[in-house]
Amino acid sequence: MKKKNLYLLLLLFGTCFWGMSFPITKLAVQGSSVALFLLYRFILATFVLSVVFRKQFKSTSSKEITAGFLLAFPLLSSIILQINGLKLIDASQCTFIAGLSVIIVPVLKRIIFKTVLPVKTWTASLIALTGLFVIAVSGDFTFNQGTLYAIAGTLAFSLYLLQVEKYTAEINIRNTIVPMFVCCALLCLLYVNFDHVKTSWIPDNKSFWLAIVFCSVFSTAYMYSVSMLSQMYLSAEKIAVIFLFEPIFGTVASFFILNENITVRLLLGGGLIFFAMIIYEIRFKKSVKAADYSEFS
Repeated sequence: MKKKNLYLLLLLFGTCFWGMSFPITKLAVQGSSVALFLLYRFILATFVLSVVFRKQFKSTSSKEITAGFLLAFPLLSSIILQINGLKLIDASQCTFIAGLSVIIVPVLKRIIFKTVLPVKTWTASLIALTGLFVIAVSGDFTFNQGTLYAIAGTLAFSLYLLQVEKYTAEINIRNTIVPMFVCCALLCLLYVNFDHVKTSWIPDNKSFWLAIVFCSVFSTAYMYSVSMLSQMYLSAEKIAVIFLFEPIFGTVASFFILNENITVRLLLGGGLIFFAMIIYEIRFKKSVKAADYSEFS
């Protein structure tokens, strides 16, 4: 099998892991500390990635370490906000809201870097916002707190992606991965001390520990490694298209793991968001370079 096809397959598996991480995380943090969950998740992920990238340590520069630490802040903020949203809304809803980053990133680039956006991006954004409205807005035309957390988390993750894209052009982005997760673990240690949910340092919750292992190894260590390495063989456009399957895997996993209902509103709103993502990724007359969508959860 050619390496290009191999990484396509590995990315598809990773996207499945990302989608599954939503209901698994929701199950783990119900009644448990989000801060403690993230602390153990990042400690284990850092250990695994340190083993994977151990040969990179000697070549890692102080600039790359600093960049890794700076990337940790928007990444951790996005995950904290998203998990707090997960505690209040369905995991399937959260997966589609998280998927909006595919469209939010180019819009933020237009705002921050004054880049010119094609008409299809604005069209996709309008359709995606309509889908978000269908999924998330309640009968009195308001967003609940969980939805606002999820939207804020998606915005934070989009800012993280922009930073990754910026650093990719300046340094060896692979060397920032371990420093980034070390910083995330240290920040989570501080977060635990300020968390209002007081639980034992060793929770007696099987779901909690299974989620730690799954999220650390598969949706964090595995997916970050594969997404970075795949960029040596695949274009950003192809990678982004593979990531479009995350909301689908997340919705299916939420149905089987949490017994969440797949409502007409979710199908309609999710369908609009997914359609908007496809519109954004379709090439028309000119090839538009997509942003680097390495992921969150």
